Amino acid sequence: MTQPSSAPDVRKVTRISAELLADRSSADLAGYLRDAKEYLLYYDWCKDILEEYVGLIVDGIVGIFLFRISPSRPGVDEWLWVIVGDLPPAYITCDRCPNPATALDGYIGAMSEWVDAASKGMSVAELIPVNVPATPANAQILRKRLDFLDQRVLADYREDLKAAD
Repeated sequence: MTQPSSAPDVRKVTRISAELLADRSSADLAGYLRDAKEYLLYYDWCKDILEEYVGLIVDGIVGIFLFRISPSRPGVDEWLWVIVGDLPPAYITCDRCPNPATALDGYIGAMSEWVDAASKGMSVAELIPVNVPATPANAQILRKRLDFLDQRVLADYREDLKAAD
């Protein structure tokens, strides 16, 4: 994170509300939201969450959220995507990710770099943090999940992915 970012286009996300959380059409929404907020608030550069939106939920697999935060220091992005689910959590800045599909694509790309390095026994110190040891076995497990996300989830959002081009 380098500089405060301008607000992303919120037409592809839904603001979190009590009514939305009460709707049972997504069994995992409340849990994923809780996980995403806990993940974000873990960082000392996030003083508070000011706005929260859901971008995409695939029950049992992934939740993509957009947050506007109150940074605790200068140079921290105000808007961030957080990806959680049955995979390592991560935040993605909005500079090249204007919508949930591009955020997921960015996540897959960053995690794929980690997978490639871990598979080869190389250092992952400068890569996206992943909450498991960087072993070839963990890399293989994560690769399968990333491939699923790319082939089964992102396949439905090809038009949205063009927004990052």
